Amino acid sequence: MPTDAQQACFEAGIKFGSLYHQFAGTPVSPANTRSLERAMAESIENQPFCESVTVTIHDDRVREAIDHGNGYTELTGSLMDVTMRIVHEDVTVRTRMELEDGYPLMRLVTVES
Repeated sequence: MPTDAQQACFEAGIKFGSLYHQFAGTPVSPANTRSLERAMAESIENQPFCESVTVTIHDDRVREAIDHGNGYTELTGSLMDVTMRIVHEDVTVRTRMELEDGYPLMRLVTVES
């Protein structure tokens, strides 16, 4: 059986997978970034063991990604940063997804008992 720390890290991975693959491709424009951030965070916070989620969609990146006259682009990991706090039993896991060398990298920041 996995340890509490391993289970908490697994839960963090599940949350990232859900967040990324549920929302990738969502139409986004500078006019709806805040509401999309809230919807994403609140959706993932519904999952077990998820204590908090912060999604930041960068308006400047969204504007730069719009390549047609319809005023929106599709959400990708390169347009946002995400932090999460997962608590399982006595373990707290903090995670982050942020752009690193052009790639949206998801990582564990801390695992604390």
